[in-house]
Amino acid sequence: MIGLIVNPVAGLGGPVGLKGTDQLAEEALSRGAIPQAENRAVRMLQHLKPDLDTDILTCSGSMGAHAAEEAGISYTIAYDPAHPTTSSDTIEAARIMEKTPDLDLLVFCGGDGTARDISSAVSVPILGVPAGCKMYSACFAVTPEAAAEAARSFMKVREVELSEILDIDEVLYRRGRFSVKLFGYAAVPKSQVVQKSKMICQSTQKNAIARFMQELVRKDTLYIIGAGTTTGTIKEALTAEKTLLGVDAIKGETMVKKDCSEQDLLTLLRHEKRAKIIVSPIGGQGFIFGRGTQQISPEVIQMVGPDNIIVVAAPEKLQTTPFLHVDTGNPDLDLKLKGEILVVCGYRLAARKKVV
Repeated sequence: MIGLIVNPVAGLGGPVGLKGTDQLAEEALSRGAIPQAENRAVRMLQHLKPDLDTDILTCSGSMGAHAAEEAGISYTIAYDPAHPTTSSDTIEAARIMEKTPDLDLLVFCGGDGTARDISSAVSVPILGVPAGCKMYSACFAVTPEAAAEAARSFMKVREVELSEILDIDEVLYRRGRFSVKLFGYAAVPKSQVVQKSKMICQSTQKNAIARFMQELVRKDTLYIIGAGTTTGTIKEALTAEKTLLGVDAIKGETMVKKDCSEQDLLTLLRHEKRAKIIVSPIGGQGFIFGRGTQQISPEVIQMVGPDNIIVVAAPEKLQTTPFLHVDTGNPDLDLKLKGEILVVCGYRLAARKKVV
């Protein structure tokens, strides 16, 4: 039997520029955030549906039952959460589900915070459907559909591996400091579609990449530059300013808007004739969209255009990242972004990488 727990507030803080949702769900909603976790759970369940011959075990309402109903999946309620839901509901639901003798796999929909809560409460294998602002842990499938594939494979072969559960300090993160901590390990289905944990890397080539980007920048073009140390070096080279862990908008060599939300970007793009997006993949995982820069939403990408995306990465990051990934939340857009691309990896240097 498969258990399902949905964190209904997961990912709310990303598009509105809060860099996380821990203790800030109400603030995110007040800024116009639209819940997406349930939609991602539905996508996973719809792909898993042909292989389900028993009820799934889940929680009532927004913590699972709503998604099961929308996907047309039969379910049994194991836990009734409070409203609004909290991390205590996640932990208690996981503990109750683990006591069910037939539970083989606990699937959850959320981010690293949800992964921490669940891994601290249970010892059964777990699998994450990516829905949070931060997903550095190695328990998440690369997409909701991939989560269904991993669950399907696990139910046939029951093969697991111990994977890292990581999280960051969101308070420090909002102040521009990146601090990742290992919180433990969890048994996770062994699968090629489950991501690895984030790798931290340094490179002298970052300055070379920044110099090259300085040569390419046009004064009449708006550049939406994502989070990260490589992109941070580019921001500093252009304007001497940066939001290391946020999305900035620069025109020529002028900082137009720091730490943008999705709405900030959409507003700016409505007044610009030319725009480009500069992003760098997450080390060890390869995501260029859908992890840590949810402000660059499907709508933003579509307004800029897939042909106006520049991907940059330090050489050692590329060496340990066999493929790149996208998980924008829009499957049709993800399909358009897949294929072979050039990644700037030095001064006038680029390498071919496949987005899968």
